[in-house]
Amino acid sequence: MTTRALTAVLVLFTVVACGPGPTQIPEPPTLAPPSSAVKNAEVPNVVGMDHQAAQDAMQKAGFYYLTEEDSTGQGRQLLVDRNWVVVEQIPSAGKSVPQSDKILLRSKKKTDP
Repeated sequence: MTTRALTAVLVLFTVVACGPGPTQIPEPPTLAPPSSAVKNAEVPNVVGMDHQAAQDAMQKAGFYYLTEEDSTGQGRQLLVDRNWVVVEQIPSAGKSVPQSDKILLRSKKKTDP
């Protein structure tokens, strides 16, 4: 073999020998077992509040599955929550429901009639 060919073989051997070792598959994360007890809470009254304050009140009560919609039927997105006021909530205030339940806040812009 020529010197160039020998050098090329040695370089190739070095690259292969220094490559990554066997791939290790990470172990799956350990998850806490789901709680069998569903916690209920009373739905706060947020009608008349600005949308952001209403969301904050719902979260403070333990409700995080919050949905929203334009109550006028125009299908507008609630982009700046503080520009909207809640006119209806489902479920209604005072009901005791699981905290995992969906809460719908129907709102209109503060400038709407």
